[in-house]
Amino acid sequence: MKDIFVIVPTLNPNKEILDKFLEKLTKEFENVLVYDDGCREEYQDYFKQMEKKGITVLHHYVNLGKGRAMKDAFNYLLNEYPDLKGVVTADSDGQHSVKDIKKCAKEVLKHQDSLILGCRNFDAAHVPARNRFGNKTTRNVLKLFVGVGVTDTQTGLRGLSKEVMIKFLTTQGDRFEYETNQLIDTISKEVPIKEIEIETIYVNGNTESHFNPIKDSLAIYKLFIKYIFASLSSFIIDIVLFALFNKVIPGASSILIATIIARVISSVYNYLMNANMVFKTKNKSSFIKYVILCVIQMFVSGYSSQYLAKLFTNINVVVIKLIVDMIIFVINFIIQREFIFVRKKYEK
Repeated sequence: MKDIFVIVPTLNPNKEILDKFLEKLTKEFENVLVYDDGCREEYQDYFKQMEKKGITVLHHYVNLGKGRAMKDAFNYLLNEYPDLKGVVTADSDGQHSVKDIKKCAKEVLKHQDSLILGCRNFDAAHVPARNRFGNKTTRNVLKLFVGVGVTDTQTGLRGLSKEVMIKFLTTQGDRFEYETNQLIDTISKEVPIKEIEIETIYVNGNTESHFNPIKDSLAIYKLFIKYIFASLSSFIIDIVLFALFNKVIPGASSILIATIIARVISSVYNYLMNANMVFKTKNKSSFIKYVILCVIQMFVSGYSSQYLAKLFTNINVVVIKLIVDMIIFVINFIIQREFIFVRKKYEK
């Protein structure tokens, strides 16, 4: 395939495994780039032999991470090969067959707007326990917190067109978290995901991999942490204002009126935080939907708190409102993610 480059980032690889892989790969692809991510000095002659075979080799003087190697490779190819159609990234530990890399490359040519993922079957009996647990945990958390549903969150076999490469050049992360951040950024960058099923291969029990399934998946949680911060700070503003207005506003409807005033002020703050910091989506449509959601939740919170305050007269009304709004908090995140700050749907 002339229009596709295969990028293979590597760090102190098993030479026997990588040699066999590259031998098969170069029979099918004219353009192969190996990125030496700060390998030990003993590998330098090894990489020189690769270059003699026509393989492009780029180097990091020290280990800077797989994510940095991928972005530096993208940048190099975009500058040096302006007519390039796209790339396929593959791991150097023997986990990806050349047949599956070709499948991925063909999908890049067919779906120039999409991120192509080569997805493994983690229910297979030979899958190491740590990989099965790590992927399934990350997959569920990614779906719950981010709203991106993919079968294999940790796959290193990915296809990116020139257009998609450019979009992911600015994605944060220098190490394994970069691949997770790609998935998260498909929302804000409006990149559909296309999954293809690939063979599930583990060489030597996957001992060659430098990936930590739990540690290197923490990027997923950052989005929800940002949401918690935005919601908690607006929640504090709401509760403080509610307590203040509830004291100064007279009459039987003081709870409802105080709820409305406090919620209007805290909601404007919360919308700006979520639109700019969490979901990174701000437009007229999202604002209108957010206002409708706030009005509904405002009355649900106000009437629920008022009803429960009459029912449980021995409990402070502020405590009652805290409990009610904690329940609304979780529901609110899901609604905002799925219906308000929503982007393109993903293609399987």
